Amino acid sequence: MRLSKIFIPTLKEIPSDALIPSHQLMLRAGMIRPLGAGVYSFLPLGYRILKKVMEIIRDEMDAIGGQEFHLPALNPIELWEETGRVKDFGDTMFHLKNRPLVLAPTHEEVICSIAKNHIKSYRDLPQIWYQIQMKFRNEPRPRSGVIRGRQFIMKDAYTLDATWEGLDKGYDLHAEAYKKIFSRAGLKFFIVGASSGAMGGSASQEFMVESESGEDTCALCDQCGYAANLEVATSNMPKAQRDAEIKPIEEIHTPNVGTIDELKEFLKVDEQRLAKSLVYMQDKNPILILMMGNDQLNETKLLSVIKSAVRPSQAEELKTLTGADAGSIGPLGLQGFKIIVDKRLEGANNLISGANKNDYHIGNIDLQRDVKVDGYYDLRTINAGEPCLKCGKPLRVVNAIELGHIFKLGTKYSDAMHAYYLDENGKEKPIIMGSYGIGVERIMACYIEQNHDKHGIMWSKALSPYHVHLIQVNSNHEKVVQTAEHLYEKLQQSLVDVLFDDRNDVSPGFKFKDADLLGIPLQVIVGEKNLAHGNIELKERSTGKRDIVEISKVVSYVEKFLES
Repeated sequence: MRLSKIFIPTLKEIPSDALIPSHQLMLRAGMIRPLGAGVYSFLPLGYRILKKVMEIIRDEMDAIGGQEFHLPALNPIELWEETGRVKDFGDTMFHLKNRPLVLAPTHEEVICSIAKNHIKSYRDLPQIWYQIQMKFRNEPRPRSGVIRGRQFIMKDAYTLDATWEGLDKGYDLHAEAYKKIFSRAGLKFFIVGASSGAMGGSASQEFMVESESGEDTCALCDQCGYAANLEVATSNMPKAQRDAEIKPIEEIHTPNVGTIDELKEFLKVDEQRLAKSLVYMQDKNPILILMMGNDQLNETKLLSVIKSAVRPSQAEELKTLTGADAGSIGPLGLQGFKIIVDKRLEGANNLISGANKNDYHIGNIDLQRDVKVDGYYDLRTINAGEPCLKCGKPLRVVNAIELGHIFKLGTKYSDAMHAYYLDENGKEKPIIMGSYGIGVERIMACYIEQNHDKHGIMWSKALSPYHVHLIQVNSNHEKVVQTAEHLYEKLQQSLVDVLFDDRNDVSPGFKFKDADLLGIPLQVIVGEKNLAHGNIELKERSTGKRDIVEISKVVSYVEKFLES
C-alpha cells in the first residue's frame, strides 16, 4: 500500500485529552478517532491490526473446538429480566426508550436461550460456542482510550456441559488457549484469582498486564508467582494472639477519640488489640463488621460473604441503631445485628472497641465470651510489603489492565432460564456453563503500553499492520524513485506486505518520524548516499539495529527477518 493513497492521518502533537501512552499513540498514529465519549472509529491502519488480533483469537479458539457464532447486540429486555441482571447491571446497561430492548453488555442470556431451545440430551453436550462481537456498557467515566469505552469489541466464549468435570475441562482448555493468544500477541501477562462480580459462578481468573495506566490493582509475589486481584488477594499477616489471662470487661473514657490512630496513641496499646467496628446495611438489616486496627474492609470480599447488595450505614442510621457516632461503635449490647469478623481477629480476647456511647470504649472484649459472632471471614484489603500467603516473601501491589476473564458459571443462568437437558436416565438437569471473555481492542492497547518509546510504537511481526515500511527518502531523485518502485514490486511478488512511503510533498525527516511513530518492524530506506554504492539501508524498529545491504539481497534479507 502506498502512503500517498492510504488514509493515515498522523499527528505531531499529543492530544490534550489522551493521558496514557496507548491512547496517545493510537491517536497520533492515525489508528483511531473519537466520535463521542468512549466511542471510537477505527481507521484503516488500526483496523488492520484489529483484524490480526481477531485472527489470532480465532486460530486458538478453533483449535480447542470452538464454534463461531454472531449474536445480536440488540436484545429483548425480558431475556435479561429472567436472570435478574437488568437490576444487577443497573445504569451500566443501555436501554432503548421507544422499545423494550437493551444493548447487550455480554451474551450469557442469548447463549442460554439458544441452548434451552436446542440442547435436549446429554448426547448434545459438551459444546464450545464463541463470537467476536460489539458490546455496549454505559461507563460513567469513559477513559484511557479504547481500554475503557462505552462501545467495544469482545471475544466471548461459552462452554455447555453435562458434568462439573466437563466444566473443569472446558475451563482449563480456555485458560491454555488464552495463554497462547496473549503469547502470540507478544504480551507479558500474568494470571490472577479474581472476583466473579455480576457474572456469578464458583471460580474465575483474570489475565492481566502490569501497567502504570491500569485501573485494576493486583498483588504479586516475584518469588513464587502468587498473583491475585486486590479484590480477592490474601496475605500471611499475623492474627491477634489470644491471651492466657482472661480479663473482665471495663469501660474506658476516651474523650474526643474517634480514629484507630487516636485510640492507639491515647491508650498506648498495640494496634492488634484494637477492633474497628463498621456498620453496613443489607436492605434494612444492619451488619456489624469487626476489623483489626487500621485494616481496610474489602467490599468485594464482603459481597462474596453476604451474597447480596450492601451499603455503608449513614450517620443518622448509625446513631439510631447504636446510640453513638462513628468511632464509638462496638459489638456489645446491639439488638438485631448480624456480626461478622475478619479472620485476623478470630477467637481473640482482651480487645478494645467502641462502647456504643460517644467518648467511651470497652476494654477486654473476648470474642468467644462476649460476642455472638455469625462468622469469621477474610475481609481485609492487603497492603504492599505484606508476606505472601504461599512463600512469605513481600508482596508487590501493582496497577494492571485486564485483558481477559474466565468464569465457571455453573447453573446460575440455566436454572434461571430453565435450560435443561435429559441425562442418561432421562432425568432433567440444568446445563452447566462457563463464560470466557477477551477485550479485543485491549490487546492492541496493552501491547502499545508495553512496547513503545519516545518516538512511537514498536510492533511485533504478529500484530504489525504491515511487514515492511519502505521509505523513498528523496522523491526528486530519479534513481531513488526507480529503485524504491523496483523494491516495492519485488517485495510484493514475494508476498511481503509493504507500506510504501512514496509521498513527494513531505521532507525526509517527516517520513522518518512517521516511520518510527507507526512502528512497523523493519524499515527499508532508499537514500541517495547508500544507493550511490548499490546499497540499501535496513533498520529494525525495536532495536534500532541498522544494516547496509546490496540491492539484489534486500528481498532475501527481508524474508529471513520475517521468518526469524
